[in-house]
Amino acid sequence: MKVKQNDEEYNKYVEAVTPKHNTYINCLNAFWVGGLICVIGQGIMNLFMQEFDYSKDDAASFTSIILVLTSVILTSFNLYKKIAKFAGAGALVPITGFANSVASPTIEYKKEGEVFGKGVKVFTIAGPVILFGIVTSWCAGLIYYILSITELI
Repeated sequence: MKVKQNDEEYNKYVEAVTPKHNTYINCLNAFWVGGLICVIGQGIMNLFMQEFDYSKDDAASFTSIILVLTSVILTSFNLYKKIAKFAGAGALVPITGFANSVASPTIEYKKEGEVFGKGVKVFTIAGPVILFGIVTSWCAGLIYYILSITELI
């Protein structure tokens, strides 16, 4: 009987401390923050193409560099974590989220040293993304190659 009472108390405690989430608000925040990141990126790209007369490819490269650099700077000041907590996937899916996932472990494990800290932990989160992205693109390329040889496409 006493065990049951402890289970009930524990369940009440868990229910009390578990944060409540509103899925619709989370989706809305992800949508507008992710959209804002994309609008900022498009604005930077347009600026490079119109004001500096860069080609579309060069402007896209500089835009990516600026977004990654901005993300790393925000991560180093512990601000990107707050943005990601508020916006969820809206902040984690764009290139800025990928830069954050590489920079965070590097900053966190710098005390461990250059090799065993930063070097080992830098791709803890981003490593699987890179690996599966490369494998998936290789498989898609192989399928495309086979289909083009057999003249199905």
